[in-house]
Amino acid sequence: MMTERYVEVDPGVELFVQDVGSGDSIVFIPGFTFTTEVFTHQVEHFSKTNRVIGVDPRSHGRSSITLEGNDYITHGTDLARVIDLLELKDVTLVGWSFGCLTVWEYLKQNGYDKVKSLIFIDMSPKALSTNHKEDWVEGPLNDIGAIYNTYLRNPAGQREFIKAYTTSVMVQRDVTEDELNWLVGQSLKTPYYIAANLFASGMFSDYREEAKEASETVPTMTIVADHWADTATTFTQKVSPKSSIEVLGGHLMFWEHSKKFNKLVEQFLSVEN
Repeated sequence: MMTERYVEVDPGVELFVQDVGSGDSIVFIPGFTFTTEVFTHQVEHFSKTNRVIGVDPRSHGRSSITLEGNDYITHGTDLARVIDLLELKDVTLVGWSFGCLTVWEYLKQNGYDKVKSLIFIDMSPKALSTNHKEDWVEGPLNDIGAIYNTYLRNPAGQREFIKAYTTSVMVQRDVTEDELNWLVGQSLKTPYYIAANLFASGMFSDYREEAKEASETVPTMTIVADHWADTATTFTQKVSPKSSIEVLGGHLMFWEHSKKFNKLVEQFLSVEN
C-alpha cells in the first residue's frame, strides 16, 4: 500500500513524499524540474522487495513552491530532513541527473552513517569545464549560457527547452505526443524563474571530491547514457575510481528501458548489499 505524505523541511515548506513497500530502503531523487512520477516503473518493481521512497524536491511537482532554497546545497539539507523524519537507515540513494547533486551534497553535509549504497544516474559531478572535449560536461560554455539566458526566461522558453531536450537527449525512440506533453508537463510544475535558479546552481556545482569519497566509502554504481558513454566512462574512472559503471539508453533510460535498468539495479544490490 502506498502512503503519500508531506514532510515539512522548513517553516511553511513541505516536500511531497511517496512511501511504499517494506524492507531495505531505496530513495529516488528526480532531476532538474522533474518529479517522482518519472520513477513509476521503479516504484512498482522495487516496492515488491524494498521500502521505496520517492521525493519531489522543493519547488518540484507537488512540493511547496518557494522562492528560497532553490539550490542543491538546500536540497541536500532537505533530503537529510526527509531521511531523519522517516527514520530511514541503511539507505540506497538513487539520484538522477541533478538529483545526483542532491545526493553528493547530502553526503558532504551528513556523511555515510545512514547510507548503505549509492546509484548515480547520468550526471557528472562537475557539469561545466573549459575542457569540454575531454571532461564529462553538460555542454560547451556558450551553449549552457544560451540555455540560461534564452530559454529559462519565460514558460514558453522552458517548454521549448524541455521538448528539445526530451527528443534529442532524454529518450532514444520517437515519443508520442501524449508522452511528450506528459514529460514537459512534469517540468513545468516548476516555474521558469525557479528553474533558472536550479539550472545555475547545478551548472556551477563541483562535487568531484564527494564523488571520489563516495566511491571509496560505500558500494557505488554510475549509469551513463549511450550518447556520451566514452567520455563519461573515462571521466568517472578518473574521478570515482571504485564506482562500477554501466551504459544504457538516453538520459531518461530508467523510463524508456525500465526492465533493463531495473535488472542492473537488482544485480548491483544483490552483489554489493
